[in-house]
Amino acid sequence: MRVVSLVPSLTEAVAETLPGALVGATDWCTHPADLDVPRIGGTKNPDVDRIVALAPDLVIANEEENRAPDLDALRAAGLPVLVTEVRSVPQAFAELARVLGACGARRPRWLAEAEQAWTDLPQPEDRRTAVVPIWRRPWMVLGRDTFAGDVLARLGVGHLYAGHPERYPRIPLEELRAAAPDLVVLPDEPYRFTTDDGPEAFPGLPCALVSGRHLTWYGPSLRAAPQVLAGALRATRR
Repeated sequence: MRVVSLVPSLTEAVAETLPGALVGATDWCTHPADLDVPRIGGTKNPDVDRIVALAPDLVIANEEENRAPDLDALRAAGLPVLVTEVRSVPQAFAELARVLGACGARRPRWLAEAEQAWTDLPQPEDRRTAVVPIWRRPWMVLGRDTFAGDVLARLGVGHLYAGHPERYPRIPLEELRAAAPDLVVLPDEPYRFTTDDGPEAFPGLPCALVSGRHLTWYGPSLRAAPQVLAGALRATRR
């Protein structure tokens, strides 16, 4: 089986489950760290001709991360394209099983371990509300119907814009501050928030700097995500 992945989290899932199956991945596919395959551009601007030249049996993609015109071009070139949709933790597990099955893999142990990690979650001591920026200049936050929002909700953190009509709305900084959340969750991707870039915009509010990979990726990182994220969130309790 020859597979090209256009999604970093799916790249990691296939690489860990079927070593050698990947024949191409995006420039943003950083895990596993030793992945040595041809790079085919970004998630939003893949080199279609290069992908076709790799002659994959399957291209795996995501409806949010990849652009429909690029996927249509791959299909027009005769390549099978499997497109995932992930808006919740249970949906992530179902889609991972579907992708790995399409690649010819049996259900891997890491997937069962990840499901168990999320099944065994303790009940949160209390529930808190947060704003969750994913970009600045302009400020953008998690809105409705997002995988990351579901992840946080299962850890006892609801976000204030979960009912917004848009999935990733642009909200002025003044409005984010005025919303008076219990905390601000700042991931290190897609925008790389750091101790020096992000918390200063929310004076007086607790800020949790979290791993974007554990918050937004659906793959082997889901095994450790509950523990990693809960630890970062716990550190912000007043």
